[in-house]
Parts: sequence; C-alpha cells; structure tokens
Amino acid sequence: MRRQSPKGGAARPISERGLILKKIHTATIAAILAFAACGAQAQVGTSPALPASLAVPATQVLSLETRAVGVQIYVCAASKGDATHYDWVFKAPEAELFNLAGIKIGKHYAGPTWEADDGSKVVGEVKAHDNGPDASAIPWLLLSAKSNAGEGLFGKTTSVQRVNTSGGKALPDGCDKERLGKESRVPYKAAYYFYSA
Repeated sequence: MRRQSPKGGAARPISERGLILKKIHTATIAAILAFAACGAQAQVGTSPALPASLAVPATQVLSLETRAVGVQIYVCAASKGDATHYDWVFKAPEAELFNLAGIKIGKHYAGPTWEADDGSKVVGEVKAHDNGPDASAIPWLLLSAKSNAGEGLFGKTTSVQRVNTSGGKALPDGCDKERLGKESRVPYKAAYYFYSA
C-alpha cells in the first residue's frame, strides 16, 4: 500500500509494522467501546422479589442496580431515657457503590445520600423496613427520594431499595461511660436498587 507524500512528492509505502499497529489501534478502540457498552448495560439488573412492604409504585421502573461495600458508623451515647445507660447510636453510612460489572460508580454517605461519580445525587427518606432473612444484618429498606441533584445516574431517582444486607449492625456491647462519644465502624455489604418514574 502506498500513501501520498505530505509535500506532494513521490508516494511512500506504509510499512507492514505500520499496518499492524493501525489494526491493533482500531481493534483496541472497538474493544473499549464494547466494554463500556457492556458495563452500562450491566448496571441495570432485574427487580428483586421482595416483601410487599418494600414494593415501589407500579409506575416506577428499575434504572440502576448497585452493590455497596463499606461501614455503618455508630457513636457511643447515653440513653435518652436513662443517663446511666449507654448505647451505640447510628450516625451514618460510608460506602462505595459498584455496578454489576464491578466498576466503582459512586459513594453512599449521611443523608442518606447516594452520589454518583458523575456528580448526580439523591437524598432518601425511609418509608418502610423489613428485618430480612439475616438477623445479624441491618434491615432491608424502602426509601423515597427527598431531593435530587444533577442530570446523571441519580438525577431522576424516585425510590431506592436496600436489600441483601450483610453485617452492619451495632455491636451488642462495648459502649460505656469510658467510651462515650467514641465511634464504631461496622463493615457491611448491601444491594441498592434505584427506580425512576
């Protein structure tokens, strides 16, 4: 194969190495685009079979499924009804969110807030809960969107389900006068399903 000289002179042959590199470059771009498409598709799973109390309105559709890995944070505080008794009081979650392809797409923190790496976010409000099948794990939840920001993944979220939880419950002991004000960070995992109208 020959190509035109940039100065209009004699055509110069393209080396075999150049052709191979060009093919590799084209194949690499195609693979990246295909992987990105698969990653985006993998974010949406199938709505789980849940107790009726956690069902979202029929007008809403599943828009995103994520996996969360992080901690539930508790603070040692005096009981409201008995100042001589101390309990671990829930403060906030702190977790990273991953899509079904295992790619980190955001974070989860106080509010409760879910914020995508694209800047969009949703703040939820608990509407219902279910203890779930694992007594040692935090409960399953249904939340409605209290506020949204941005045009990305969470910009139009209307409901959130927290299910398939593992861990995250406050420790049964270890909170006393000496530990007053101290934090306990309990590891947890969960699946979060996001819906939009």
